[in-house]
Amino acid sequence: MYVGALELDILLGDVHSLKQKRSVIKPVLAEVRRRFDVSVAEAGQQDLHRRALIGVAVVAATGVHVRDVLDSCERFVAGRPEFELLSAHRRLLGPDD
Repeated sequence: MYVGALELDILLGDVHSLKQKRSVIKPVLAEVRRRFDVSVAEAGQQDLHRRALIGVAVVAATGVHVRDVLDSCERFVAGRPEFELLSAHRRLLGPDD
């Protein structure tokens, strides 16, 4: 079994409050969860209205599948017009870790 984690640091565009931030982030999290069958949450920067840290986790039988899913999640988030992807960090744990 392989476990993958992805952290996406994003900068939101025209957002002026935490309430607006939630209204932008929440549908994206729901779509990532639905589309890629992963666990996803806002995992940091909750007190800043223009920044967010999105965490994605996936478990699969092969490391290749984990990488493919995380790549797809990263591309999906990076392609959203309402924010800019600042950085992406990933971890992959396999049966030997």
